[in-house]
Amino acid sequence: MHQNYLSIYLDFWFPPTFLHVWRLDFPSCTSQGGQRFLVKMAAPLTLLLIVAVTIRAALFRSSLAELIAERVEVVSPITAWKRVVEGLALLDLGVSPYSGDVFHETPLIIYMFHFLVDYAEITFMLADVITAVALYMAVKEYNKQVFRKQKFALEADRYPMDSLELIRSPKEMYYVPLKVAMFYLLNPFTILSCVAKSTCGLNNAVLALFFLSTIKGNVLLSAIFLCLATYQSIYPITLCAPAMLYFMQRQYIPVNFRRVSFWWFIVQYLFMYLGSLFVLICLSFFLLGSWDYLPSVYGFILSVPDLTPNIGLFWYFFAEMFEHFRLFFLCVFQINVFFYTIPLSIKLKEHPVFLIFMQLAVISIFKSYPTVGDVALYLAFLPVWSHLHRFLRNIFLVSCVLLACSALFPVLWHLWIYAGSANSNFYYAITLLFNVAQILLVSDYFYAFLRREHHLTNGLYLKRKDGSEATLILK
Repeated sequence: MHQNYLSIYLDFWFPPTFLHVWRLDFPSCTSQGGQRFLVKMAAPLTLLLIVAVTIRAALFRSSLAELIAERVEVVSPITAWKRVVEGLALLDLGVSPYSGDVFHETPLIIYMFHFLVDYAEITFMLADVITAVALYMAVKEYNKQVFRKQKFALEADRYPMDSLELIRSPKEMYYVPLKVAMFYLLNPFTILSCVAKSTCGLNNAVLALFFLSTIKGNVLLSAIFLCLATYQSIYPITLCAPAMLYFMQRQYIPVNFRRVSFWWFIVQYLFMYLGSLFVLICLSFFLLGSWDYLPSVYGFILSVPDLTPNIGLFWYFFAEMFEHFRLFFLCVFQINVFFYTIPLSIKLKEHPVFLIFMQLAVISIFKSYPTVGDVALYLAFLPVWSHLHRFLRNIFLVSCVLLACSALFPVLWHLWIYAGSANSNFYYAITLLFNVAQILLVSDYFYAFLRREHHLTNGLYLKRKDGSEATLILK
């Protein structure tokens, strides 16, 4: 009886036309069917890229570009383009760009723009395009892997009969990669970040390439791109854990501290990662001829000396802080980004891709100088988890709060700085609400993900021993 039901269910959700697209032997690019498939998938993406680039080009030529470049929600003391320009001016004069307290980006960034400063707009638009295409390709590959696992689990009767409605169909997953690219390219946060020429867009491109190389199973490229992201802003070091968990899962290496293969793989990955980081640090030294950039870049990120208002949690708190308490609370605030890696990695060790999403969200919320560009990157992953919507509890409320906060940021800034009818408390209140909404959003998706996994294992309709309906409580 169970086999008959399962056969009907598989035929309904996985008809031959979709199985042809999602089968293990994916159509070859050289075959006629493969070419039709590529054209069908590439046409919407190409149109999306054209629309996104057109919007950005139009805004670059408008009078809004200068206004956007000054917004504290869009740029930070690290990512602001005007600081890069000042650093370039110092470099042209033969002075170290790190001699003052103006430039805090990495040496490779300033030397890259030393040659590309006249093509800055094209560079930032290209960075957004690379990010979107990398996310598109990575999510498409991830969906194929999800389909395979589901298909094998269904054939092995691992799912209870009443949980089969939770299985994701190819039809449902087919447009998810395009939605991810759309969520990134057409997100107002991403557009504003690009038009402001915030270097956050470059960091997002590197993180997207890291995600793509990880999903594709390329260990070396994954370590190199993660090293580049860490070199830019320190915090992506926490992505080491999900990357290693993913590769161990892919290579069937058990997460067991007693296994030699477990430790051997960690040593290999860390050797490639730390080796690449060492090369970048030494290259930066040879370009500048000094180690001045270390305290100016990484010391600046960790010590938070510039308390310019932003959408983060640090600036107001440390502006009001007594100096003799500063170091203690600085450690407390900074440890948030790194501390959550351990419990999340333990809980999600079987789901490293969702762990990457969680870590990106934690970084964007708790980093010292966040911008809306950081938020845009993890928001682009939401279509990947669209199958969790039935288990989300507060999505409507949180979405409304995020939209309201985004609209109120410039209003309260104007009332505080220009009209003088408000003060910093008003602006920090909306900043705090924005971050609380982000935390609620991520927590809601975390709850929904765990609940779905529980139902897939134990059934959708839980019963007590006496036959009455049970209530699921996740602790």
